[in-house]
Amino acid sequence: MAEQPFYQNAPGSPRYLPIAEHGLIGDLRSVALVGSNGTIDWYCSPSFDAPSVFAAVLDAERGGFFALAAAVPARTKQFYFPDTNVLITRFYTDEGVGEVQDFMPVAGESGEPAECERHRLIRRVLCVRGTVPFRVRVAPRFNYGADPHTLRILDDTALFESAAKSLLLTSTVALESDGPDACADFKLSEGESAVFALDQAGEDIAPRGCARVEAERQFETTVCYWRRWLHQSRYRGRWREMVHRSALTLKLLTYAPTGAIVAAPTTSLPEQFGGERNWDYRYVWIRDAAFAVYALLRLGFSSEAAAFMKFVTTYISPGDGFASGPLQIMYGIDGRSDLPERELTHLEGHCGSAPVRVGNGAAGQLQLDIYGALIDSIYLYDKWAEPISSDQWDDVTRLVEWVCDHWDQPDEGIWETRGGRKNFLYSRLMCWVAIERAIRLANRRGLPADLPRWRQCRDTIYRWIMDRGWSERRGAFVQHEGGDVLDASLLMMPLAKFIAPTDPKWLSTLDALTEDLVSDSLVYRYDPQASPDGLRGDEGTFSICSFWYVEALVRAGRVDEARLAFEKMLTYANHLGLYAEEIGRTGEQQGNFPQAFTHLSLISAAFNLDRALG
Repeated sequence: MAEQPFYQNAPGSPRYLPIAEHGLIGDLRSVALVGSNGTIDWYCSPSFDAPSVFAAVLDAERGGFFALAAAVPARTKQFYFPDTNVLITRFYTDEGVGEVQDFMPVAGESGEPAECERHRLIRRVLCVRGTVPFRVRVAPRFNYGADPHTLRILDDTALFESAAKSLLLTSTVALESDGPDACADFKLSEGESAVFALDQAGEDIAPRGCARVEAERQFETTVCYWRRWLHQSRYRGRWREMVHRSALTLKLLTYAPTGAIVAAPTTSLPEQFGGERNWDYRYVWIRDAAFAVYALLRLGFSSEAAAFMKFVTTYISPGDGFASGPLQIMYGIDGRSDLPERELTHLEGHCGSAPVRVGNGAAGQLQLDIYGALIDSIYLYDKWAEPISSDQWDDVTRLVEWVCDHWDQPDEGIWETRGGRKNFLYSRLMCWVAIERAIRLANRRGLPADLPRWRQCRDTIYRWIMDRGWSERRGAFVQHEGGDVLDASLLMMPLAKFIAPTDPKWLSTLDALTEDLVSDSLVYRYDPQASPDGLRGDEGTFSICSFWYVEALVRAGRVDEARLAFEKMLTYANHLGLYAEEIGRTGEQQGNFPQAFTHLSLISAAFNLDRALG
């Protein structure tokens, strides 16, 4: 790996690390992005959707960062401590080798009760060979860089105080103030170490140091937690390392207090550099979370599925009267439904890609496909984990009845287009899934249901798709009624068991999709020029669609093609096996990072490809 600059805005150096040059740590409440140069440039505390305290990934000047690296030129490499979410960044200098171990203890796993909610971030620095000089600068910028703060150095601590929030940095080396920042230079010889611990501070949180022995103990308990969790996995296939990294990533995107699963832990990382396709993904998309439950269930992680089902039961009650139907497409991690979108005009955006947005205006959209995704996950949970309750079944029946009454409405569709509602085929497909899975569940459990009505509606949707969703001119199923545009979401047709994967109409569609939307195994969602989505600019290939493509090839019997496409997709992961939402024309990661959608579809593709290969 190339040498990385210590300061992101150093003269003559790039101001922003590429999105892919980051690793992820977290404590099931929030996460931090750690650059391959040793800089934490994204961290929201105390939760995923709280205002940031480090956001240099969105503005190198105003965002704030926690830099910790060798103070001399060094090559860097980054890896995860095996089978954990503990991240290690190594620095190779002329005089020695050092490393920084970054982790966040999981509440309840470090000897403290879970209700302590310290949200501690620990950075252990070790010299493993020779001698290495290090430099640290802690520069928080509260409330997305909008709130000023004061700094007080007290012995081995630095207290950063803003009007709404305070952080306490504990260090085993002497700290100095440099304006609002805390900094230090120190040298370690082989076998020596230093520790920096960042905690929330406040009247109701007792101050606490972080000596070397305590940091070592918390390191060991954090490693044990992640290994114990991963040990539940039943996957023994060919791509175990990548599948398990994806599972560990999905777990990091879980908000433990409620069971919510966020779509991604970042906001406004651009889908096109310099463009406006920058969105806040730190919320619970019903679709994304339901698909994540399916992937985790496949691997044997039933407790995560149970936690999400509890989130659904506790916070998502059908019939709340939303304009978008009985469900919103997304919710806050605490179940709130009000997610107003606004722009942070004081931040320049990653590599100048403005606007930076918080909140998400798409929350009020009508997206009919979410009902199929949710009910499918409930069906699988009932089948593979434990039977759903009578109250949960009552909620399912209310949703199915609503789908029967409203499936034929135009909507915004899976991709949240802002170019007007259409009669999207994928929305109809997932309405079919919602009813079909509910029928299966009712039959298997003998649960009460208006089965004659449900069957009639299911069959009506099937005929609509086969008649109005098919284009004779294209010889393919199309994005929406009345058009000839293709859409990668059509790849879900055989995956959802709507159509046989060897049906001539489907094989013809697969060939058309390959010709129009596939570029060396990478798949575009759709062509914005042929199907305007209300936004300017283009975007990269969409990684979940690339893994859907692998599954579609497998099911069509084209296993060799599928394996090659899958192996190619693995080369686009970053050095830690992580994926953003999209991949750019020259292979760069684009969009929010890491993306749950991508990692859950990798798990599913690997699982099915393994089974086909025997």
